Amino acid sequence: MCDARFGVSPAMLSAVIDMTIERFEELVGEALDGIPDELGRRMDNVVVRVVDELHSGLLGLYEGIPLTKRGDYGGMVMPDQISIYRRSIVANAHTEAEVVHQVRVTVIHEVAHHFGISDERLRELGWA
Repeated sequence: MCDARFGVSPAMLSAVIDMTIERFEELVGEALDGIPDELGRRMDNVVVRVVDELHSGLLGLYEGIPLTKRGDYGGMVMPDQISIYRRSIVANAHTEAEVVHQVRVTVIHEVAHHFGISDERLRELGWA
């Protein structure tokens, strides 16, 4: 039997770990801190947030205008947004180590989109 809301069986749900949002936010912060300083300093007008929901098919999402496409980007522009979906990541993990790894990969993947790197290139680099 499969839970239609999440596409997982009850057996799969029992194997999944849980993690508090506070601990998850720490992991996202650690992943951001792990970005090399020369790149971190170039991040511009972007907000990273943890979203506490299960999002079908997505672990993270970048919404905005990549740095490579901004051109004349001055003025009162809303910040780009990177969302990291806690429940989606935790639902796909069986250990805390898997959560730590997936948070790191997801944060780097979405930050790369901020820098204009495509999904295809991220797959080539092993970050998809």
